[in-house]
Amino acid sequence: MRETQDTQIEHFPDRSLRRLLQDREYVRGLVQIIAPDIEGFLDFSRITYQKRSFISKALQERESDVLLSVPFQEDTDATDTDALLIYILIEHQSTVDKTMGFRLLSYMVQIWESQRREWETAKIPESERCLQPILPILLYTGDRPWTVPVSLTPIMDVPEILERFVPSFDTLFLGVKETAAEALTQSGHPLGWLLRVLQKEHADKTEISEALADAVSHIASVDENLAPQIAEALRYFVQLIFHRRSLEERDALVDIVRQHIQDHKELETMAQTTAEFLIEQGKVEGEAKGKAEGRAEGRAEGKADAVLKLLQLRFQNVPEVLAREISNIHNLSLLDTLLEQAVTAQSLDEIEIHFS
Repeated sequence: MRETQDTQIEHFPDRSLRRLLQDREYVRGLVQIIAPDIEGFLDFSRITYQKRSFISKALQERESDVLLSVPFQEDTDATDTDALLIYILIEHQSTVDKTMGFRLLSYMVQIWESQRREWETAKIPESERCLQPILPILLYTGDRPWTVPVSLTPIMDVPEILERFVPSFDTLFLGVKETAAEALTQSGHPLGWLLRVLQKEHADKTEISEALADAVSHIASVDENLAPQIAEALRYFVQLIFHRRSLEERDALVDIVRQHIQDHKELETMAQTTAEFLIEQGKVEGEAKGKAEGRAEGRAEGKADAVLKLLQLRFQNVPEVLAREISNIHNLSLLDTLLEQAVTAQSLDEIEIHFS
């Protein structure tokens, strides 16, 4: 079966970046890149996430969002602070949408409307009712250059005398693919280096190898206080490799990441992440093969292939005898057990013992 993005797990771009932005340090890194003048006024240590999305079901295939509240303190010596809402919209399709300004405004109005309802529910006195300002951020990962303003003007045609009646607001925009690499990494934050690799997700093998090696080298050398963010970045790179690169390239690219992982537990976590991908990938490939070879046999072949790929990732060299034995298994339940073992085993001996 020809391997394309269509055969790989969907929703990688939005799910992976949304997961990263659940980490307050990655939010700080994003603001560092896109609005360094504002960063110093925000207390990222006291971020509060709101578990709600404002995106309609029709648009969930192409974007995701993150809403959080962070204290804004204009005077660093002040004890009282005001809350600023940060709304991050992650757009990963390559279709440039000229209605984006209108959609962003509609999301912001929904946020304010939810605040208004909270006032009434909590019976907040009118003198204390105050809407929180929103900092809208559009994070665009598509390949096409973004060529339209993120405002209402692209979808409105009004004479100059009426322009003052058109609502206007500023939006922080980061087009990952069209931003200069140096601008992404100027702050030295792991997020910038991660985005530099994302820029090369569809580049040739040499380009992505160089970008990956450069990124993991810099990330591994940053402040040890960012250890959780470093680990998350390394996991992201592995996911990117398995979702975006061909089978022939994966081993060499994963080796670049593995060389910078010294913590055994982190290697296990990376293996777990990869296992999740391979299980899903095995299902996709198995179903496709099953159409031609018999559904059960196709699924078994796909899962057996996933087991072997995972063992190769974790232990590099899989003995030919063991590989052949796994390839000959047609019991789906046994293959599921082997997938779990491939994640938790400390050595290949444990896998071999299973067959003894």
